Amino acid sequence: MKAPKDLERYTAYYNADKFWKKIKKFARRIGAKAVYYALVLYYALQSPSISKKDKLIVYGALGYLILPIDIFPDFLPGGFTDDIAGLALAIYKIARNITPEVRGKAKAKVGEWFGKVKPETFDITDYQDRS
Repeated sequence: MKAPKDLERYTAYYNADKFWKKIKKFARRIGAKAVYYALVLYYALQSPSISKKDKLIVYGALGYLILPIDIFPDFLPGGFTDDIAGLALAIYKIARNITPEVRGKAKAKVGEWFGKVKPETFDITDYQDRS
């Protein structure tokens, strides 16, 4: 499933409290890797070096994740496919902002919630921004 190309239009739906509520509620159903991607984006937002353009991309991806009704509604089987695609697209777009510190925070939180997780869960290919 393709992610929405214009993630920025979903920025109005982003809210940190709603993000944490959604992640905590659906973490097991979404899976460790998708939660890791979401947390990488969340922690990248906190980086002082992230540009306004990249913040909009992250807000859009996380806003799309928070929306209960989207291309594939979350309550349906496979309903998070589009959300995960949006997270992956955002990671691709903001890769230069994903520092070892950002990855470490996300990895620690996933370990806290899921326990021991396969190392490949934390693989993020070193994307190059091609926008």
